[in-house]
This record gives sequence, structure tokens and C-alpha cells, in this order.
Amino acid sequence: MFGYQTWGHRTLQALLDSRHEVVLAVTHPRSEHAYEKIWDDSVADLAAESGVPALLRNRPTDLVEVIRELAPDLIVANNWRTWLPAEIFDLPVHGTLNVHDSLLPAYAGFSPLIWALINGEKEVGVTAHRMNAELDAGDILVQRAVPVGPGDTATDLFFRTVDLIAPIVHDALELIDSGDAVWTPQDRSAASFFHKRAIEDSRIDWTWPAEDLERLIRAQSDPYPNAYTFCRGERLRIISAAVSQARYGGTPGRIFIREGDGVVIVAGADARNGRSPGLLVKRVRTEDGTEHAATDYFKTMGGYLTGHP
Repeated sequence: MFGYQTWGHRTLQALLDSRHEVVLAVTHPRSEHAYEKIWDDSVADLAAESGVPALLRNRPTDLVEVIRELAPDLIVANNWRTWLPAEIFDLPVHGTLNVHDSLLPAYAGFSPLIWALINGEKEVGVTAHRMNAELDAGDILVQRAVPVGPGDTATDLFFRTVDLIAPIVHDALELIDSGDAVWTPQDRSAASFFHKRAIEDSRIDWTWPAEDLERLIRAQSDPYPNAYTFCRGERLRIISAAVSQARYGGTPGRIFIREGDGVVIVAGADARNGRSPGLLVKRVRTEDGTEHAATDYFKTMGGYLTGHP
């Protein structure tokens, strides 16, 4: 198997719990990337505890002969972060089963749960498909979905989807082993591809509609790097927010008025027309890690939250 972080760990555990033999685990070295230090259960540690040989690689191009000698019937991959060449993924008689945490063909690539939540998708899920030369584009074997609730965070969706890995892996193995596997080609016209997230992707753009910003803040829930803005030159993380009840007009980013238990920030590219709600900020966190109620932090109204210091 090829895998990394908690997704790879859950996949290896599912394989160990099956009636099949795991002959090798390949995983990446630990990374200091902000998103790769989250959900970082170690594939290497689990392999060592289970007596499975493990190799650390950033890229696996030197492993063709190693894998050929092992002669696996199947490779299973989950959250492998670099390209697998065809001489590896097509080497086993049953190829490579890739497990991806989106409802393919949508949200191929990286951080699919975060992007899906930002975009207001009604459901997310996990897909097991046969790997081919295109990114997350191979024929689908098993796919399961879970609903996205109105208050769900990316953390909620992580736990809901990571629990799908074991049953999907077990079902896929049984279908392949029994000869009952039915591989369904993806509709490539419905495909979408997303890049890795970086800190810049958490920066709030106040020209976004308030509804989109509220989802961005839920998508960047702890332990993810929180959505942030700048107030008086200092980075300010938005921890909790809602869409305002009333409509507010003006310039995006304006610290405007108290509403209920929060403070309204004007939002939206068309905010000048006064026909759209603002973002009702409820809780914030300063750079020193201190969390504040927005009504305590914004002691006076006026001024602007900005995209840069």
C-alpha cells in the first residue's frame, strides 16, 4: 500500500484487518507543511507495530524492481501526495485501487473536503477507483456519500468521511477478489481539480458574499489554519461567524454595527447597493492565541478589516 497521514493509516489498518496479506507499506517522511501536520497518524509506525516492511519516499520511482519482486496482486493507495508512474500502478494483475475523499469525478486533487464545504456542496464522500495516468480519473468501483449539515465544519466532515475508509476498502477487496467488481468509467465532463491549500487560501476576501465567507470559516475550523483577516495591521483569525439577519450597505470589510451576539462586517462585491447581508463575526483569535467574543474585541465601530497589514 501507498499512503500518508491519517487517511493512509486508516487504509493500512483496514488492510491489516482483512484476510489479505500486506507485503509492503510506502509512505512519505513527516512534513512541516501546515496542512500535513494535521491528521498525521503515522503509516510507518503502524507498519512497524504490525510487522509490515515500510519504506519512506517522497517519490517512488526507484521502487519498480522492489514491487516487481514482491509480485503483489493489488496496490491500495490513499493520500499518496506525489505522482505514481504507470510502471508501478499497472504492475499488479489488479492494478492500483486509489481511495480518494471526494465524490469523484468532482473534487479531484487536494483538500477536497475543504473546497467542497466552501462551495456549499450538500454531500461529500469517499471513492475507491482504479488508478490510471490522469489525476483521480480512473474507473470507480465503490463510492459512498454523507450529508453536509448547515453547521458542519471541515473537522466534522473529516471524521464522518474517514470512517468510510475501512468499509469501502473491505468491500472493494471482496469485489475484486471474488471477480464481481464492476468498474464504472467517470464522466470526465463533470470533473473538477483542486490544488493543495496553503495559508494564503485562508485569507478572507471581503468581496466574497457573506454566505461564502461563513462557509470558509467553517471550512477552516480548528485544527486547520483558521480563516484570517487584518485589523489595525495585526492578523486576526475569525473562529465563529454567521450570516447577518439584516442587510447592510457600504464598502467590503467595514466594521459596521452590533447585531445580536456579534459584530457585522460588510461583505460582498455588490455591498454598495445595500441588498445583501454582512458577515456576523462572533468570535476571534489574536496572534497570541487569545480568543475573544467579537463584541468584546471590537469595542468601537468603524474602520476596516483588510486582506493585508
